[in-house]
Amino acid sequence: MTSHGWVIGVDSGGSGLRLALGPAEAGAPVVTAECGGPVRTGPHGIDAAHLLEQLLPAVRRLLAGQGAGARVTAAAVGAAGMATLGEELRAVLPGALADELGVRRVALAADAVTAYAGAVGQRPGAVVAAGTGLIALGTDLTEWRRADGWGHLLGDSGGGAWIGRAGLDAAMRAYDGRRGGSPALLERLEAVFGAPAALPGLLYPRADRPALLASFAPEVAACADRDPVAEGILDAAAAHIAEAAAAVCPQPGPGDGGREVALTGGLFRLGEPLLVPLYEHLARLLPEARAVPGSGDPLLGAVRIARALAAGELRLPAHPTLLRVPASTPPAPGDRAQQPR
Repeated sequence: MTSHGWVIGVDSGGSGLRLALGPAEAGAPVVTAECGGPVRTGPHGIDAAHLLEQLLPAVRRLLAGQGAGARVTAAAVGAAGMATLGEELRAVLPGALADELGVRRVALAADAVTAYAGAVGQRPGAVVAAGTGLIALGTDLTEWRRADGWGHLLGDSGGGAWIGRAGLDAAMRAYDGRRGGSPALLERLEAVFGAPAALPGLLYPRADRPALLASFAPEVAACADRDPVAEGILDAAAAHIAEAAAAVCPQPGPGDGGREVALTGGLFRLGEPLLVPLYEHLARLLPEARAVPGSGDPLLGAVRIARALAAGELRLPAHPTLLRVPASTPPAPGDRAQQPR
């Protein structure tokens, strides 16, 4: 066992629940586990019991491999939807982790915050996390600023679902003979989904509509070098992404140098068709900022937050829904926290 105990980082998202366990010392290697499928959402938001049902056995298995007496001193749980659907998690998790694992320091974070910690660390700056959806988050270390992340019906402008929907709209315009259509994208629609007239019946009944829309974004990117409509869609997406980054990126102080804008998430794997116009828009809107690839994912960010919490060095600002750090739970009589059950 390390001299400072162990920390756990948790990333709960649409693809499932992931866990990392490692020594509290910064930079030490971690062991990871896939805990299960996505955590359910119920009438009171994200289902805390379902999360614990997956998480606790996985933590105990990893701890068992670290020798007798290994104990967790701090934990950070990042979850998609924490900001809007995390009421039950915030109410239940601190006490449950204290009772079941003896964890006395807990941070509960939105996945955008763990993405920030993974990509930027504890420095002022901004992160754009983009996949099916899109959210931008920035801080000057006194407060958080958020832009977008409102879902595919109200926002997520420039994200994968937004690009895919714009591409499908252009394809359907070509199918109808309306202005703004793209024969190239219509050809790709037919290759991927079949008959255009059947697309509404395929799309509208599905619960995973955003993901289905986003699945067409790579087709838009693939057409961009030969189709001005597809090229224009990606330029518009890049403009939206840059505007979100500019809305949250803190201004540097005198002699402070430029801020980092980290780009993280699967959307940026579209490559040059998106990145070239994005860098151009960022240079125009944030001339003093440096756009950089994200250096780590939300799971790494959760570990970084847990380690900072264990060391009493968490500098990221607290927030009622984005990053909550409840007061440390006092040890029970006999310090039952020393040995997780």
